[in-house]
Parts: sequence; structure tokens; C-alpha cells
Amino acid sequence: MSEKNFINIHVLISHNPSCLNRDDMNMQKSAIFGGKRRVRISSQSLKRAMRTSEYYAENLGQPSTRTKKLNDVVAAMQSALGERFSNETITKAVEWISGKSDINADVTDDAVAPWVVDEVAYICQEIQAGEADELDPKKLEKKIKKDSTGLRQAIGQALDVALSGRMATSGLMSEVGKVDGAMALAHTITTHAVDADIDWFTAVDDFQALGSGHLDTQELSSGVFYRYASLNVQQLQANLGGASRERVLEIAAHLVHMLSTIVPTAKQQSTAAYNLADLAMVSFSDMPISLANAFEKPIEAKHSSGFLKPSIDGLLDYWQKVHKGYGLDENVSLFTLADLSGGEGLALAESLPALESWVKNDGKE
Repeated sequence: MSEKNFINIHVLISHNPSCLNRDDMNMQKSAIFGGKRRVRISSQSLKRAMRTSEYYAENLGQPSTRTKKLNDVVAAMQSALGERFSNETITKAVEWISGKSDINADVTDDAVAPWVVDEVAYICQEIQAGEADELDPKKLEKKIKKDSTGLRQAIGQALDVALSGRMATSGLMSEVGKVDGAMALAHTITTHAVDADIDWFTAVDDFQALGSGHLDTQELSSGVFYRYASLNVQQLQANLGGASRERVLEIAAHLVHMLSTIVPTAKQQSTAAYNLADLAMVSFSDMPISLANAFEKPIEAKHSSGFLKPSIDGLLDYWQKVHKGYGLDENVSLFTLADLSGGEGLALAESLPALESWVKNDGKE
């Protein structure tokens, strides 16, 4: 089997009653799929939970800093790089990257931009070198734009930018700092229809005779959620400044781990929905392939097994149909806590670490 460019990650995870992602009305996010309401967790929410997690910091380094306020960027970069560069040089680097000369301005008009410490440090080094060579600032900018390999490698030090991409409309950030995301991450949805559960709650005031100092309601829901992500190996290699396939496979294994274990933090102090995945399946493929349509017809609960077992069976059955129907040349393995009744043609991993090792080894035992 030739090297595959896409790594598809499919996860089924069951959450107890919770409200992990809310909308502007403080209600559980939802979506209509197959004509039925599903509870939803946005891709933005899940990506933020991953990049701000302890696991990310320990295994993938420092993520980008996200803001639209240029003066906050300058202050943060001066704090991080002040021992290496002068405040004037750091400010100039930030202005070049953003294309803005007023540090009290927004970086962009309507969006939050990710900033990378190593990127600012790289531009600072180029400014210092240019000043030492008495190079005209405009010529120095042209030099940076022409030879962008070093800049791309610096940007890639913040892996979340390499994975999710970055877009801007001015400065070096838009010209040579624009990044096409290497990871596509779907909004997580329940495999089955969900009706709202409204919790009427009170906050007890110990000094009031009637006891209640606050009354309110909160929407809660539970269910089996389908998570899906696809990683473009070659795009990630390019975003990391020409990284090896081995490095990308190592990152992919960490993604499998995070998608199987990390949960958004909203309302967790009152719901504790710290659930781990019941199934994680990975395929090396020639194209990105979502299996969400396994749940276009909502899964129905079975008395003996709830929604989880039928969801796993439905996912594997649909994968078999797609795999055979399209004659796909895939290499697939999965880890699950459930007893399988299907899964012909799948390699079974005995644990999540074993599945991660399989990914690192390019889908080989």
C-alpha cells in the first residue's frame, strides 16, 4: 500500500447530562440533521479545549496567542522576547507582520488573529540583521517575502496555526504568513435525536429566610457524540516548513489521543462530564471521508444497550458499505471498549496507546 495523504479520525464518545457548548441564549448548541434535532459541540470549542489543554502543552509546545488588539500583541511579545530584543524592534516586527502602524488599532476588522512568538522573534532577527547591514527597510521586507522558508518554519512552531490555519488581510501575515489549515474538524453531533432537558435550579442564600437568592434554568443534554477530523499530511508538512512524514505521524497520534480524551470545559464544575471515548477509529486514505451519514437516520436506543452499542454498530456497518461500495484503498484500525459484532477488515488495537503507536508507524503493525 502506497503512502496515504489523509488520516481520518472517527470517535464515538458518550456524555452524561451536561451543557458543554452554549449559544448566545445560554442554551445548548444544536443542529438539525436527518430532520431531527441533535446536540452539537462546535469545532471551535473542541479545538480550543485541545490547544489549551495540559496534554497539548506537554506534548506539542506553546500554542498561538489569539487577539485582535495590536497593543495587547505588542505587550505580550515584549514580555516574551524582551530579554532578546529591544521594545522598539519588537514593536516594529509586530507592525510589519500586521501591516498596521498604529498599535492601538485592531489587527483585523472583524476577526481574532493567532500570533506566534517564534514568528515575531524571526522578524526581529531579520530587522536586526538588516540594520547591521544598513539594508533599506523596504528591501528587507522584500527579502523576507522572497525567502519565506525560515518564516514558515517559525510560524509552524505554534502547531495550532499549522493545523487550523490563519487568515489576515494586511501585512506579512497576509502575504507570506497566511496558512492553509491542515486539519479539517467537523462539528460534533449526537448520533441520535435529543430533546431538551431543562434544569430549574436555585442558588441558596443562607441568610435569607426562604433560602433562595437566585432562580434560573439551564438546558442539559446527554448522548453519544460523533467526532470527526481529517489531517492532510502534505499540507501539514508544508505548514511546518518541510517537516518529515515521521514528524507529522507523531502529531497525528497526539491528535488521536486528544480527540479521544479531551472535553470542553463549559459547566463542568456542575456536570463533570469528563468522559473518555468508547471508540476511536483511524484510517489512512487517499481522501477525507466523514462517516456522519451513518447517523443521518437517528440511532434508536435499545433497551439492553442504550444508544452506544447501536451507534458503534451503525458506524462500522456504514464504514463497510462505503469501503466496499467505493473500492477504497484504506488501512484502518480501531480501539473500542465495546464488544464488536462487526468490523470485518479492521485491525483491532488493544488500547488507545496501541492505536497511537499504529498511527506513528504509518498504519503498520
